[in-house]
Amino acid sequence: MNCRAASLLLLSLAVVPALPAQTAEKADAIFYNGNILTGVDLTGPDPQRVAAFAVAKGVIIGAGETAAIEAQYKSTSTQMVDLHGAFVIPGFNDAHAHLGSAGEIKLSIDLTGCASLAEMQGRIKKAAEEAQPGAWLAGGGWDHTLWESKTLPSKSDIDAVSGGHPAFFVRIDGHIAVANSAALAAAGITRNTPDPQGGKIDRDASGEATGIIRETAQGLVEKKIPPPSPDLRREGDLLALQDAVSHGVTSVQDNSDWEDFLVYEQLEKEGRLPARISEWLPFQASVDQLKQMRDHHPADDRMLHTTMLKGFMDGSLGSRTAALNAPYADDPGNSGIPRYEQSKLNAMAVERADAGFQLGFHAIGDRAVEMALDAFAAAQKPQQATRPAPFPQGPGPVHNNVRPALRFGYRMPPRDRIEHSQVLDAGDFARYAKLGVIASMQPNHLLTDMAWAEERLGPGRARYSYAWKSFLDAGVVLAFGTDYPVEPITPFRGLYAAVTRMNEAGTQTYFPEEKLTIWQALYAYTQGSAYAEFAEEWKGKLAPGYVADFVVLDHDLTAIAPKEILKTQVLRTVVGGKTVYEAEASNLKR
Repeated sequence: MNCRAASLLLLSLAVVPALPAQTAEKADAIFYNGNILTGVDLTGPDPQRVAAFAVAKGVIIGAGETAAIEAQYKSTSTQMVDLHGAFVIPGFNDAHAHLGSAGEIKLSIDLTGCASLAEMQGRIKKAAEEAQPGAWLAGGGWDHTLWESKTLPSKSDIDAVSGGHPAFFVRIDGHIAVANSAALAAAGITRNTPDPQGGKIDRDASGEATGIIRETAQGLVEKKIPPPSPDLRREGDLLALQDAVSHGVTSVQDNSDWEDFLVYEQLEKEGRLPARISEWLPFQASVDQLKQMRDHHPADDRMLHTTMLKGFMDGSLGSRTAALNAPYADDPGNSGIPRYEQSKLNAMAVERADAGFQLGFHAIGDRAVEMALDAFAAAQKPQQATRPAPFPQGPGPVHNNVRPALRFGYRMPPRDRIEHSQVLDAGDFARYAKLGVIASMQPNHLLTDMAWAEERLGPGRARYSYAWKSFLDAGVVLAFGTDYPVEPITPFRGLYAAVTRMNEAGTQTYFPEEKLTIWQALYAYTQGSAYAEFAEEWKGKLAPGYVADFVVLDHDLTAIAPKEILKTQVLRTVVGGKTVYEAEASNLKR
């Protein structure tokens, strides 16, 4: 056996703990009579299923047939939980979400789902009539691509219904917003205000601001909006967390404000944090600030800790701010808005990598993807000679989120990530694999975007958009999430999109050669996501040594027609052996 094969064997043995033959430990709880997909050999020829598992101190200590588990682990104090034959899988790990933004939208003016400008105006008018004099009107969730006109709103559209209040509403993707005249005046935006680096103020033919503010230019207005009170922020965060666990999400890799992290910290102290949270830090912050934030909370806290640095390379396709190598097919004068000059980006990436941080870059357009890959290559170059090839289906274990980890005598890949990875050049897949870059993607975006994505990109460039299968074929690790609240946090829309590449109405299919199997999609939403946050040794499977994070469903996702995935309901969500959500019978819909 050569050294490479020996290393892979050692890694595979480390990832899948063996079921102990004897143990003196007794279970706090035994979950039995289930159809339990453990996640062991999930993408192999015979994925493991068991009927029961035993839990002690939040960790699984045994899994197998019910009688054997009871005989070995049951005591007089063990809680017995009958699963009634239901389908059980490891808890979903949302690899990309914004809990703080979701909570804020829930408690502000929620424009999600508005089918027309008139509906958007109606919601704003109602809120203006109820607001205190002089108060800001703020919120988000509007999406002009859902409207018959497909036309962006303007300041005059908002002026007509905002009753003199300054008003600012962010598009559903977060990359553009519309401000009314009072908000523009409060921010000091005039015809002479220059566009900031990485941003743009839309202007009419006379040079006046239209109200549409793109990318970093949003900060000119946002800094004038009073922040939510601590109590309101906490209320919003709790609503977002409850939304997550009610949809079977047990872990969230979150990009929210530092103030939200402090709320999660307090909730954990109170025993009220229902899901595990890995919080991202802002790439743009100074290294000293980042180290202070990293040191603020224990890195080995499995419920809550900080992880990667999140940076933005560009915007979004829906807003036509994603940075492309060639102009948009439906907007020939526009190639999007890159956020960085490459040499500055590279220097910042090297500095932060040297300080031990995992890097994760938002990149949607092919130009932005190349910017991110170039920066990762610059950050990795000093250590590249000591790094083995990445492990596409059986990634090796790393014990923490500090790069680069030393394991078996060599340095492991730093697990840099590109968030979204939506539009690629055909040659970029090999670069991901060579650099060990994780493709952190949200398949549910395709359900929204396929209605117009090919018009934006043209058929040639669209072929390698949302290209999940091409990533796997290239040996790239996929980690799936939702980008909540840009899309609903339910993972079932993402699973459906991944295996069908068809819209929810069943009327349109988008490059079906990029479809995944249900097994590949489940892997990306559990073990792939765990790998992306350096947690695959203890999270993402229902096997001895792994935390008891799981979800009980009313459908076996591996045995139903793809359309039925959208109808799947969560019966119970469990984190660390404790039930954090249980459906009421009256809420189940059939």
